[in-house]
Amino acid sequence: MTVKNDEELLTAEAVDTVDSPDDAEASADPTTVAATPPDRPAGPLRRVLRGAARFWVVIVLITALAVTGGVTAWLYVNQYRPDQATGSAAADSALNAAKDGTVALLSYSPETLNEDFTNAKTHLTGDFLNYYNQFTEQIVTPAATKKSVKTTAAIVNAAVAELHPESAVVLVFLNQTTTSTENPDGSFSTSAVKVGLTKVGDAWLISSFDPV
Repeated sequence: MTVKNDEELLTAEAVDTVDSPDDAEASADPTTVAATPPDRPAGPLRRVLRGAARFWVVIVLITALAVTGGVTAWLYVNQYRPDQATGSAAADSALNAAKDGTVALLSYSPETLNEDFTNAKTHLTGDFLNYYNQFTEQIVTPAATKKSVKTTAAIVNAAVAELHPESAVVLVFLNQTTTSTENPDGSFSTSAVKVGLTKVGDAWLISSFDPV
């Protein structure tokens, strides 16, 4: 018995394939070749694969959008908002609040005491508001009524000393003129005040008022 090696078997199969007329005709028939393309899935399977591909594309897009939205929110909360809260606009707002509140606190007339005090209170908050209520009722009102005390304050200069998202300190320099029945010609004084502010909603309100 003779055992053929692999090369002889392959040669014999090739010869048999070429010598077979039926096989030659089949290989030459383009219809037969097109009917069974190599390495391509059948129609239903191809549709399933396409559907799966679209599904994963949608999932990837949704995930990317979610990640982008999360990054945007993080940047807004951690960078943009703090920058807004301590930027130039916030500083200007605190500065104006301190100046307007100081003028309101230190300007009043015996003819319009109630209106003047009511206006001043709109600039105040916290314990300082409570202190101002007591001070105006017990000291300022009796003196202003009895001696016709009138004071007028004017801001000379002001600058922000500290600025945080929820609090600020403004140094205010001012002139103050006071007249009364005892001093009708009036007296003039200059002073500096350290005004503490607290953010209440969107407004800066005075929470402390300390002469320097």
